[in-house]
Amino acid sequence: MSRKIPEEKYQKTFSCQFRRWLEGTKDPFVGEVEMQKQAAFAESQEARERREQDEKLLNTKVYDLENNFEVRIFRRFYKVFSVLFCIFLVAMLLVAVSDLPVFGHAENPVNNEVAERYIEKGLEETGAVNIVTGMILDYRAFDTLGESHVLFIATCTVLILLRRDGEKEQELDEDNDRIHEPKDDVILQTAARILVPPIFLFGIYIILAGHLGPGGGFSGGAVIGAGLILYLNAFGFARTERFFTARTYRRMSFCALACYSLAKSYSFYTGANHIESVIPLGTPGAILSSGLILVLNICVGVVVAGTMYTFYAMFRKGGY
Repeated sequence: MSRKIPEEKYQKTFSCQFRRWLEGTKDPFVGEVEMQKQAAFAESQEARERREQDEKLLNTKVYDLENNFEVRIFRRFYKVFSVLFCIFLVAMLLVAVSDLPVFGHAENPVNNEVAERYIEKGLEETGAVNIVTGMILDYRAFDTLGESHVLFIATCTVLILLRRDGEKEQELDEDNDRIHEPKDDVILQTAARILVPPIFLFGIYIILAGHLGPGGGFSGGAVIGAGLILYLNAFGFARTERFFTARTYRRMSFCALACYSLAKSYSFYTGANHIESVIPLGTPGAILSSGLILVLNICVGVVVAGTMYTFYAMFRKGGY
């Protein structure tokens, strides 16, 4: 037969404490963890006064810019050095311009053998029917690579300056996603459904046929970017982000620039001027011709299209 124990003794047993914890009637940390500040760590009156003085001194020396001697001296030197730098830069530019040949001189770039080489040897050396594309993406491909990187860096700068990361701002954008455009505009949406697919197809055609006729990566990418902007204006960010987000743009730009860099670095070593290239040029006039120009056109078009759309999205909303 079991023996009944007093209530006080039963409350000290493990079974009682476990049952109360399981039912939620007792906090297991009450009386077990020190929750109050210990006396040894309590801030004394002297330490508190010293901390307040340090904060006041910090506000006086750092945040009070008008009465801060160091800041005023820095601002004066900054203005002086800015003026001196501008004068030095202007002087360098004037000296460089003064050494240029006079207009109409026989040694001017327009009168030397460069333009003649483009016209007479362009088709043979690049395989591109379009001489302008052969010049931009073969003879001057390294310069075009720099231009593509400039576009990417400009986009990164816009992202840094206009990005909105605040939670309240993001919630406001989600609530007013279509605040700048007519909401559910039937005419605009119907026109977008009809025009956006042909715009994309036309932009792709311009990119792929850039080495055969007028066009190329810059113009074709601009057409595709315009199609993305039209789709965004008609349907908003929610539907556009189903297939084009900031992560999509970063991956596309990185892959395009990396492909361009690797392709042209390879051709620089194997296909520089007066060195026979191992890259086949194909049959002039065919879609698969002109060596790597078709691939480079695609890379440039991807960067330009993403940059145009990103600029619009950042200036409109501060993110996408």
